[in-house]
Amino acid sequence: MKTSQLKMMIREVVREEIRLGLKEIIGEVKKQPVQKPKQKQTYSKNPILNEVLNETQTEDWEQMGGTEYTSDRMSELMGVNKNDDSENANGTLAREMGVNPNDPAPAFLKKDYRELMNAVDKKQGK
Repeated sequence: MKTSQLKMMIREVVREEIRLGLKEIIGEVKKQPVQKPKQKQTYSKNPILNEVLNETQTEDWEQMGGTEYTSDRMSELMGVNKNDDSENANGTLAREMGVNPNDPAPAFLKKDYRELMNAVDKKQGK
């Protein structure tokens, strides 16, 4: 096989691969929805505030990560692993704070704060 024939074969293979790659890229570009420019709304008399509110009006946050954000995914948004059992997921934070996770009412909820509030009221002159 001559080098010129090899070069021609390589060129043909490269052209075919480029065509296939371009077809995929063009297909992806065509699938993407064309975004229509949003009409600017007037929310207040302040033009700067209107501009900021119109910029934040987009609904892109609903589809972040490829899926819709709903209240069903709240634990994911808060950083709780659904694979953990509920005691482990909630108990870890409680233990870090020095509270027994199995105690239904932590100590700060059991404390009587009436004296403290009376002292605050007295200091404020109420």
